[in-house]
Amino acid sequence: MKSEFAILIPVLLQIIGLGISVSMDQYMTKRHKKIMFFIIFMVFSLIIHNVAEYLLAKRIVMPYVRTIVSVYGYCVHPLIILLFICIVCDRQRYILFKILVGINAAVYLAALFTDKISFYISDDNVFLRGPLGYTCHYVSMVMLTFLMYVTLKECIRTRKKESLIPIFNVLIIVGSLFSDEFFEPDLFCLSYLTIAVVSSTLFFYIWLHMCFVREREQALMTEQRIQIMMSQIQPHFLYNTLSTIQALCHIDPKKAAVVTERFGTYLRQNLDSLSQTELIPVAKELEHTKIYAEIEKVRFDNISVEYDTPEMNFMIPALSIQPLVENAIRHGVRIRDNGIVKISTAKVSNGYDITVEDNGKGFNASVTEQADNTHIGLRNVRERIEKMCGGTLHIESTENVGTKITLHIPNQK
Repeated sequence: MKSEFAILIPVLLQIIGLGISVSMDQYMTKRHKKIMFFIIFMVFSLIIHNVAEYLLAKRIVMPYVRTIVSVYGYCVHPLIILLFICIVCDRQRYILFKILVGINAAVYLAALFTDKISFYISDDNVFLRGPLGYTCHYVSMVMLTFLMYVTLKECIRTRKKESLIPIFNVLIIVGSLFSDEFFEPDLFCLSYLTIAVVSSTLFFYIWLHMCFVREREQALMTEQRIQIMMSQIQPHFLYNTLSTIQALCHIDPKKAAVVTERFGTYLRQNLDSLSQTELIPVAKELEHTKIYAEIEKVRFDNISVEYDTPEMNFMIPALSIQPLVENAIRHGVRIRDNGIVKISTAKVSNGYDITVEDNGKGFNASVTEQADNTHIGLRNVRERIEKMCGGTLHIESTENVGTKITLHIPNQK
């Protein structure tokens, strides 16, 4: 094999390895896989184009065939950059860039029918540019500038080092454009731009894989954390309710039937919220809380739950209020002759506050940071509020006086 064709071996091996990696990648979405496979196909065709153009320029004199090959090369380069934009700027259509790619193709396709518009090949096989001969370069530079802009913007927003990979790709493509223009690669059959595009495709895949792996890990961690918290919270109410019904069956069967009916209503209306991982209307959470409180009041007739909730137009994580009321009853007011739990909502300058206040026995707020079961519900609520809506949980408690817990929910878009 001639030395000018030796570079094909490592380049083709990269493309083949990339195709295998994409097909086996379990983290990439189907849409991104389709785009990557299309890019790989385009890049492979670009390699064939480079070899054909090299042979037609150096070895074989066929001006019209060389014109066809050159037209393909000028059309495919902006298309590959557009596909790179589709990867970086997910879920955007970018009609303007599609129009630019179409205009670029039309300009160079004209070379098949008329001379001196974009370029032409003379009878003695000399390549000559027309007045629109740099259209591909201009279109490519506009698209690369946009790609650089959105990548820098994303890099600043996320502060993730892997966001530098698309920026590096843009730089090597721009560098290869200038290298091809001023330093023709006579020693091998591939242009600098084609080599840069092959490398960029490989780097874009690495970047995509890193992004998807990170997103998948974060999603799994969040889901596992929420499911663990749900499993810790749900049994308290369920077990207590079943115990109450069991006791009532012996002393007051009619009341047991009423509690069972209320418990069934609770399950029918709120079963979805037990595994809810998205925000829900505060009214739904309060409905959940009211049914819980009614069942608990059957067990503890010395307690009462009061509501002052004029502000209801916002969303909160599921099981944010009910565990606080459960804590107030189980660990506070049920020891009082007249235990009171007050639930209120209020609009503040930067969001909403939900307050759960009781006149129970109180506690030392620092124990909420300890790994015991007594206040695990409070820690779970705090973590859900912080992770799911960027809120906060604040505790004020005085022993033998009572406890006041305030949930702050920031304004939501």
